[in-house]
Parts: sequence; C-alpha cells; structure tokens
Amino acid sequence: MSSRNLVYLDRSKTDSVLFKKNVQPYHITGSAMDLVNLIQERRSIRAYKPDPIPKERIEEILRLTVRAPSAINLQPWEIIVVTGEEKERLSRTLIKAYQEKQIACSPGNVKPLPKTYGMRGAKTLLMMKPFFEEMGADINQYINEGSCRFYGAPAAILFCLDDSFPKARMVDVGVALGYFVLTAHEFGLATCPIGLISAYEDEIKDLLNIPENKNVVIGAALGYPDWDIPANRFKSERDDLSKFVRWIG
Repeated sequence: MSSRNLVYLDRSKTDSVLFKKNVQPYHITGSAMDLVNLIQERRSIRAYKPDPIPKERIEEILRLTVRAPSAINLQPWEIIVVTGEEKERLSRTLIKAYQEKQIACSPGNVKPLPKTYGMRGAKTLLMMKPFFEEMGADINQYINEGSCRFYGAPAAILFCLDDSFPKARMVDVGVALGYFVLTAHEFGLATCPIGLISAYEDEIKDLLNIPENKNVVIGAALGYPDWDIPANRFKSERDDLSKFVRWIG
C-alpha cells in the first residue's frame, strides 16, 4: 500500500495561506460575529466534487483542529487522512462490508431512547425526504452507502484514540471534530461527520494497517460541495434552547 495518500498528521510547521474556493475573500477579524456566522452557516454536506484538495490546505485545517482543548492537554486524538486511490479502496471496502453485514446508520443506543430524541431524528428524516425524492434516491440507501463512500469527497479523515484511554476521552476527540468542521468551513471546504464507519472498524484497520490498540472513533468527509445535488440544500434545525438547558440559581 502506498503511503503517499495515507497521511498521519505531521505537526511540522510550513508556510501556508488561507484558502477558499468559489467564495469571496474573507479576513478573520477576531470579532464575535465572525464566529457566530461561521457556526450558523456550517452544514453537513452529502455530495462532493471530485476535485483534490491541496495537501497544505488540509495540513492548515488540522493544525487549527489540534488547537482544541483536551483533559490536561493530553491531545489524545490521532488523525489519519486518506486520499486518492487509497480513499477509493477504503470506500469500496466499506461498501462491501456494509452489503455483507447490513449495519446501518443509527444512534447506537444501548437501550430504548427517550421519546424526545426519537422525535428529533424522525423530524430530520422527514425534512430531508423531499430533497431525496427530487434526486430519485432512496434516503436510507443514499445515507448508508454514501457514508461508506464519504459521499464522494476526495478526502476521508479518521479520528482515532489509543485504547489505553477511557471512553471519557472520546469527548476530547469530539471537541477536536467540532474544531475541524468549523475550520474547514472557514477555508471554503465542506464536511460531514460519519459515525457509521466505526461499525466496520476491523475492515478499516486491516486495509489501512492501523494498529490493534487504536480505536477508530469517527470519520469525516472533506471536500468541495457539489451544490447541484439537491441533498446539499438541506440544513438541519435545532430545538429551542429551553429543551436542552436547565438553570440553577
């Protein structure tokens, strides 16, 4: 297997320039409104152009990603970037595993979910349905097989965690993922976090020679959005703050 397209995050410093494609030039001012707009604009993208991403752009995004906070600065995440033919091989492997095992996207709950959560998921799927009908696509097939293909994105990003850490350290990985999707959006790139791939962890480890003591926590698609695909017009809603927050004092 070629190591050219399978890259472990290199923290060495190189010169880089903020990069955007098909967007107006934008300068980070540090104002709160810039961050607010960034958070409000970002969405998960489920169809990408095949255009490759310059390696230095990905490196710049990841340097900002790993600025995320972590418990006592352990920085427990390990990041694997898969591109080119290796990414296509990964997609084919995951599709084959999905067809054989039929493990689909789900909350992964270990007991029945409270009604509130189930209703949110059902509402989201209902809101997505018209866009997939416009495409003539089955929503379940598109999402499950699309997840395995990273929705055609030119880069697959895998977030891993050493198995010496407790599950609590997955929170740190989650925070880093949050930094990643926002930074990518700022650079004119789109993302979609993909949890389904963890169900096929054995196949991923075997293909990419990931050590047994590394857990594949989550993946993400990274690329340029294809705005001609109706699914990319969908943007999920959020419940009112009162549904999440309890004030004491």
